[in-house]
Amino acid sequence: MEILLDHFKHPRHRYAIPEADVTMPGGNPGCGDIVTIYLKVGDDGQVIAEASFEGEGCTISQAAADILLELVNEEGWTLDEVLETDYHLMEELIGEEAVRLRPRCATLALGTLKAAVTKYKRDRLREEAGLDRVTSENEQFGIVTGEAARDSRSGTAGEVPRRGESG
Repeated sequence: MEILLDHFKHPRHRYAIPEADVTMPGGNPGCGDIVTIYLKVGDDGQVIAEASFEGEGCTISQAAADILLELVNEEGWTLDEVLETDYHLMEELIGEEAVRLRPRCATLALGTLKAAVTKYKRDRLREEAGLDRVTSENEQFGIVTGEAARDSRSGTAGEVPRRGESG
């Protein structure tokens, strides 16, 4: 719990990136948590050069965002690594109890990060094809929640391959 409080009170990655390659707002309508993820992608178009967030909400949602983005920045994650990462990573980063008690809050940042990467890749494909960017209503308003962390049949965390494992 100390790591959550530290990152909530003293966030390291809570700021907007002025010339971000992608900005993705996400929210948890159930409790009002909001996180906007900013990504700057390296010249190779594959590695995240910088990731940050802005947001409002509970300690878990805001600290989880900061902790996750600290890992992304320190390890220099690729876009594909983000998409391959499952929600169990949040258990490792912030603790199983926090994820079990508040799964949507705990996974909001990861869900929004995945949506940001998907949007970035989709926009690059559109540009390569010579198409104008078309923003869906979901992209425009950032309708992203941490619901993917729960198995809808059982109400528990679903079995999803961990980052780096094939599934």
